[in-house]
Amino acid sequence: MKRLIEKGLMFGNLVRVTSPILVERYNRALRHLTGKQTTLDDFHIDISGFSPEIGAELGDELYLNQRGVNRQFILLTTEQKTAPLLNAKFSTSRGILKQFITENEPQLFALTTKDAVAGELVNSVFSVESPAKLFDIRRITVEADTTARTVATAAELGKLIDRFKAEDNAWYDDVLIAQMIGLAKQTGDVVRNPVNLSRMSFDQQNFWTAHFGGIYIFRGVDEPAAIAAGDKAALGPLPIESTFDLRDRTEIAIFLEVNGLAEPIVKARGVDGGAILHQKMDFVVAELAARMGENLSGATRRDLRALGRRYADQLPEEYQGLAALARWVEDGGPWPRITSEHPAYFYTLRAADVPDADLVNMLLAQLSPLDIRQLFICHKEAFYAAYSSWPDEKRAYVADFLDREYQVDKAGTRAALFGHEAPMEEPQNEPKTPAADMIDLVGPWGAVRRR
Repeated sequence: MKRLIEKGLMFGNLVRVTSPILVERYNRALRHLTGKQTTLDDFHIDISGFSPEIGAELGDELYLNQRGVNRQFILLTTEQKTAPLLNAKFSTSRGILKQFITENEPQLFALTTKDAVAGELVNSVFSVESPAKLFDIRRITVEADTTARTVATAAELGKLIDRFKAEDNAWYDDVLIAQMIGLAKQTGDVVRNPVNLSRMSFDQQNFWTAHFGGIYIFRGVDEPAAIAAGDKAALGPLPIESTFDLRDRTEIAIFLEVNGLAEPIVKARGVDGGAILHQKMDFVVAELAARMGENLSGATRRDLRALGRRYADQLPEEYQGLAALARWVEDGGPWPRITSEHPAYFYTLRAADVPDADLVNMLLAQLSPLDIRQLFICHKEAFYAAYSSWPDEKRAYVADFLDREYQVDKAGTRAALFGHEAPMEEPQNEPKTPAADMIDLVGPWGAVRRR
């Protein structure tokens, strides 16, 4: 993993903590949440305040996420909102933390000038002993305050001020006035500078969890389902309509289609489908070349095309299917018949313009693991697990490629691959081409049929 770390592809964009004042505040918050503290005076933290260095020091990678649920967090600065979330157990956690910081940024900025803000993503489940317990997670609420309870104290002071204004004889109530003065010394003028944090809650209908080998749960769709990365039989009975695992390719294809969750890359508006297909083909060639012991360090697309010609008779079905679709898109080649059982099938899809597009792209990335760029962007946990098993030739190529072609323009790459343009009105009297009619009818693979 050293190569990834050096290129900023792992542990990248973390916030460095070196100031003795911030270290002391972090320890105060850490003791407040867990009863532990660090002896380090220089470390990095993610959006939740988790530090990989402190995790190694304590011998506990889940010191802010006991049992993998109800994630706790420590905010030293609002700059943490751009940091990644390490060791994520739920796909929604980073989005919740980022939205909480963004919504409360002025208040958090003021609070963190004097103290750390500590909190928790709270739900009614404290542990998940069985997969079925995951379905009890319905809503996440963010609870947060400084270690000195500034927000709670300000709320108490606000109530006393309201009482002071409402009671006729409040000017003569020395005890009430003394209480107000005492609390005001801790919070400042809450009338001119209110100290409060929005109490935010988030419904958890659709999400991925790392528990039990990885499970995608889709409840907020027309035909709900759970999709396991491992053996679905090991999950036991689940309180949901359908349960699949990644081997159930046709069932997953039907699930995506009936719920309108995915679309063909070649049909997506504003996307160069041919270029994306060719890039995916390059990734397949790189996989084969690495297994053949080829040196891929600094390999260009021209180099990969040459390698593709050299090993043409050994290229897998993923390549053949993508190449056939690319020929149809660019050269008017014959219509490719790519069924849901074809290894190239899920490589031809991306998430539709739906609220859970990130979750769908995450699932598609795991179903098309040779597309190393999508795997890295959409499913970091699966990417790092796969990277550790690759031959060094492939690791070198992947790290160089991501550093050279993704790191330089992350937002642009994501927009090109997964962005959705507003639909344009079709000219009323302009006939569609036979190709467009075919895509509208069956997509690039042929109609998906239920078994």
